[in-house]
Amino acid sequence: MSPVEGCPNVFQAIYDITPGNHQYKFCVDGEWRHDELQPHSTTEYGIVNIVQFNMEANYNPEMIPGSSMELDNEAFTRLVSVSDGTLTGGVPSISEADLQVSRHRISVFLTTHTAYELLPQSGKVVALDVDLPVKQAFHILFEQGISMAPLWDFSRGQFVGVLSALDFILILRELGNNGSNLTEEELDTHSISAWKEGKAYLERQIDGHVWPLPRHLIHAGPYDNLKEVALRILQYKVATVPVIHSSSEDSSFPQLLHLASLSGILKCICRYFRHCSSTLPILQLPIGAIPVGSWVPSIGEPSGCPLVMLRPSASLSSALNLLIQAQVSSIPIVDENDSLVDIYCRSDITALAKDKIYTHINLNEMTINQALQLGQDAYSSHELRSQRCQMCLRSDTLHKVMERLANPGVRRLVIVEAGSKRVEGIVTLRDIFKFLLG
Repeated sequence: MSPVEGCPNVFQAIYDITPGNHQYKFCVDGEWRHDELQPHSTTEYGIVNIVQFNMEANYNPEMIPGSSMELDNEAFTRLVSVSDGTLTGGVPSISEADLQVSRHRISVFLTTHTAYELLPQSGKVVALDVDLPVKQAFHILFEQGISMAPLWDFSRGQFVGVLSALDFILILRELGNNGSNLTEEELDTHSISAWKEGKAYLERQIDGHVWPLPRHLIHAGPYDNLKEVALRILQYKVATVPVIHSSSEDSSFPQLLHLASLSGILKCICRYFRHCSSTLPILQLPIGAIPVGSWVPSIGEPSGCPLVMLRPSASLSSALNLLIQAQVSSIPIVDENDSLVDIYCRSDITALAKDKIYTHINLNEMTINQALQLGQDAYSSHELRSQRCQMCLRSDTLHKVMERLANPGVRRLVIVEAGSKRVEGIVTLRDIFKFLLG
């Protein structure tokens, strides 16, 4: 039996059993015992509890009044049901018709709502001058608590690209590939524009892999529908797209209004269907029954990138290399039992800007554990830090997963085993939208 997450005094174990009479007892601190307040009898195994599981109707487990045993009824009824005399465990199914109906209704909603509706009532958007030294851009992203920013070219009067945490990972890896400490002078000699110009060559050199990155700024207009925006993010494999408005026909004098993300679009979906979730049958499916996310081989077949994990003692260099090679935005950090300890994300690289840490570290010598500790210290004043390592269970419904992913700063959920926190998979915003849009 394992503790139920959020209920430290409740333990459970779920098994598939056939209709009929069954006997059971408990091993408590190494001693076999039975529940005296439940039906019991003496058999060849001593005193055992007995239960009769009928097949005539759906079983609705309830805690018997006066019993000392508690049961997580919600989890039990979600995972185990009796239908047509056959007991099935853990995999509620949905018809192809219901799946298509759900996807159609989501598609209709997205095509009838625009990016303009993503704009908050108040807020700020940070843009960077393309001629800024990389070092200054590094500090700005850290100080503002953001992982990316659009780039403005004054000479052209246009937004020309985006600088992200991945750029800094590539820069630090390139400048530090000789194993020496980085210097501020090295970062001073690299302006953002110079970095962008040389990036195409560098991308072709990264482990022989040619990255399918766009050569122009991927953006959206305020009146583009949400489905177009979501598909643009998925197609170009970017985290956000700037929402830019220009009142002139030649697109001069552009105004940066917002940074559209899958999280914001998902929040709109959740808000719209919150009080009519029954119109989307797929929302009640457990996340473990849906072909989304990446899973360890013993749990399920990966539907996208294979699940990669690292130990806290691994080097920061190995983590950065893995983020690039596996083309993922985060890596679960696990102990020797594969239980979740933390998660290392691309955006964590900006924590190295505090007190100019990047100038006196060696990527090959610093461990992930040390880097995470530096991140905890650096981001102590940033609320987003608390959102970085979110967990869910395989039995959690798609509706619950979507609600949590719609929160600001949450871009993925690590699926863990109840009690042990052993990592079973990871599901991202991108995974959810690929499933919702078919």
